[in-house]
Amino acid sequence: MRIVSALVLAPVVLGAVWLGGWAFSLLLALAAVLMAHEIAGLLFGGGGPRRTALLAGTALVVVALASVGLTAAALAAAAAGLAFALAARSWTRDELWPALIAYPYLLLPLISLIWLRADSALGLAVVFWLLATVWAIDICAYFAGRFIGGPKLAPRISPKKTWAGLVGGILGAMIVAIVTSLWIGEGAPLLLALIAAALAVLEQVGDFAESALKRRAGVKDSGTLIPGHGGILDRVDGLVAVAVGAAILALIHNSAEPAAGVLIWP
Repeated sequence: MRIVSALVLAPVVLGAVWLGGWAFSLLLALAAVLMAHEIAGLLFGGGGPRRTALLAGTALVVVALASVGLTAAALAAAAAGLAFALAARSWTRDELWPALIAYPYLLLPLISLIWLRADSALGLAVVFWLLATVWAIDICAYFAGRFIGGPKLAPRISPKKTWAGLVGGILGAMIVAIVTSLWIGEGAPLLLALIAAALAVLEQVGDFAESALKRRAGVKDSGTLIPGHGGILDRVDGLVAVAVGAAILALIHNSAEPAAGVLIWP
């Protein structure tokens, strides 16, 4: 069932990334609404319409603004949505920390992915590379952990993950980086491999963060939308962290070389 679900969803995702523009944005908008429902279930004590509406509505506004190139306005809208949520929770005397996690967790990756993909020169290659990196990490970590085993990485948060799995995921990401660099003829392969290794660690942090939220909520999966996989968050928990990390890296690179667009690799 997991394989069938992946075979159905992967072409849709890759096709939207390939087309870019509004096709990519519409995919992210749909995912954002579904993710908002799951995040509300994990952090707000339920994923009902009232608890989901503000987060999902803010996400749609953010996607729309980022899609027309208004990245700064999208960030401002995200901040405004968070401020309104904090004010509302203060009024009802609810804890503030769930909103402080939920809004950045959902909105920053959306803005990052749209901004990265929008670059006319390398946006397509960058997003494909990020997807391939995350998939390679998950696959290599799974097989390394399964066949090598060994000490657990963080048993209280995710009992099945091992140090061998982490190393396997890092090696998988480095191989993808080297192949990508050689394929497109850009950047230094070994240096990009080191960047990929750092992103692999970040991907695992994202995975653990979602696992911690699920453990706190007392659920195994964030949802039941994808047969054999769980919810949307269960599939993109690593990508949300990697996307933000890659966008920050691109911003740092651009500050040194403004003409480089969203080029991640040096």
